[in-house]
Amino acid sequence: MDEVNGLPTQELNSLVKEAEQNPEAASFTFRSVTEWTGGFSNLTRIGEFEHAGETVDSPQFEIVGDEPEELLGDREGPNAVELLLGAIGSCLSVTYAGHATAKGIEIDDMEFEFEGALDLRGFFGLGDVRAGYDEIDCTAHIETEAPDEAIEELHEEVRQTSPLYDNVTNQVDLNINLEIE
Repeated sequence: MDEVNGLPTQELNSLVKEAEQNPEAASFTFRSVTEWTGGFSNLTRIGEFEHAGETVDSPQFEIVGDEPEELLGDREGPNAVELLLGAIGSCLSVTYAGHATAKGIEIDDMEFEFEGALDLRGFFGLGDVRAGYDEIDCTAHIETEAPDEAIEELHEEVRQTSPLYDNVTNQVDLNINLEIE
């Protein structure tokens, strides 16, 4: 079996072909549940998901979220805005690896550095200050023997196809339904 970047090329090509021929096979619904555990701490559980309308059993993952002590947390885990940076990095890593593999581009090493600054006054509702990041800076470090032009083309393709890049650069409806118990 041929592999590029640790991914089986034949199976990857089959997934792409199946998604092209059967849009339902490309349909996924992911879920998470976040429980407040006191103070600024919370626990997020991620497990089963849906693929093509069928529930898929999956190992359950738990992510502890908390704030730094400077923000009255216990720093038992990253805070939400740090998790966002990590989630974008994870998605970019997957997208680069998948598209590079499909093109036969071998990547020797890949790392993403993120930085985002925000103003706490937005969280507190003080003045006309945005609550979240104004911008996020990312440096993608790609080590490869492929020509620079091929990696620049790959980079543009990743910007067009990364789900989280799309989610943070385009407005996404976020529907918050309230249930008072």
